[in-house]
Amino acid sequence: MSLLLQILFWVALGGTITSSVYCLMVMAAAARFWARKRREDSAEPTFLPALSVLKPLHGTEPGLEKNLVSFFEQKYPKFELLFCARHDTDEGLQLARRVGERYPEVDAKYVTCGEPMPKFHNAKVYSLAKLDSVAQHELFITSDADVRVTKDYLQRMVQNLKDPRLGLASCVYLGTTDQGRQAGLSAQLDAVGKSVEMTSGALVADMLEGTKFALGATMAVRKKSFEQAGGFEELGAFYADDFVLGNRLAAQGIGVKLATHVIRLMVQDTPFVLSFRNQLRWMQSTRRSRPLGHLGTGLTFAMPFGLLGLLWGLLSGHVLLGVVWLAWTVVNRWLQAGAILKALGDDSWMWGVLLYPLRDLLGSVLWVGSYGGDRFYYRGKVYKLKYGGRVEEPDL
Repeated sequence: MSLLLQILFWVALGGTITSSVYCLMVMAAAARFWARKRREDSAEPTFLPALSVLKPLHGTEPGLEKNLVSFFEQKYPKFELLFCARHDTDEGLQLARRVGERYPEVDAKYVTCGEPMPKFHNAKVYSLAKLDSVAQHELFITSDADVRVTKDYLQRMVQNLKDPRLGLASCVYLGTTDQGRQAGLSAQLDAVGKSVEMTSGALVADMLEGTKFALGATMAVRKKSFEQAGGFEELGAFYADDFVLGNRLAAQGIGVKLATHVIRLMVQDTPFVLSFRNQLRWMQSTRRSRPLGHLGTGLTFAMPFGLLGLLWGLLSGHVLLGVVWLAWTVVNRWLQAGAILKALGDDSWMWGVLLYPLRDLLGSVLWVGSYGGDRFYYRGKVYKLKYGGRVEEPDL
């Protein structure tokens, strides 16, 4: 066996072992989450304080109306629904107003914040700062525009703040397309990646060391928690402001929790190139926010090592062994996806399971690509990611 074949064999074997161990960890973490979710779902929601729901908006997109309606239809005794966009002419803000007219019983307000100040490279945080200034209550539920929820969402999320020692709770999500299986392959792969890949990492981290991060799609958070984490101006300098917020609170001994309520994160049916670029931007941000953890993520993918095992089998004359090697990594990813999607309560989990090996391969390509540069394009501007996840506009 030549030296090249030996290297190929050991790299493929090492990656297959680490990804298999990771798969077992994910299955254990999913079972733990499922048991906790069943227990919390069966408990009667008795903590129902007044809430301020903060929703930054920027433009409109397909499905936004359904997302907004799901917030207006909350079964909750007292809450205010606050929307913020940069300008009053923003299509998303105008749509929110039109939806709000159909629900006059909901206390809804619509505000503008103008263009972000120079230090606020994260425009969403700039909108949150404005919403914070007009919110009437001390307990917040924040939510991105692409989130769609069930009618008990507020009831379930706020239960996490019943413990006064807890400063923040965020939750995992099911990536979903309005078109279902009719959506393009890139959108379906993005959706199952958000459901399985993201959730796997979050649940394993929570199982091993507790929650020291936040997932910003939606959060139950105290008003004072933003100030305890450095304030909006400081958080606005980061692309992954949610991670920084949760990480800083946890470092101070303030409780941060991964809630068991599951929301839907709506994925747009976009061309592959645009979808790839958006996902790569998040990978680049993760690499800067937690460099060592991101580096280790490369060993959690299975399909690249299965393909290397197949290549080794073809080149070394052990074709059957190479095929079996690849087949095992496919089964590995099926097991991981099945455990996560069942724990999250996904009704179409079987389709997600079938797709996930291909998503795992795409994820590994994105991981490699995240080391290719520090600049990214977002909403009409080019930004540069610095160490720790800070963002700045480069000198062009």
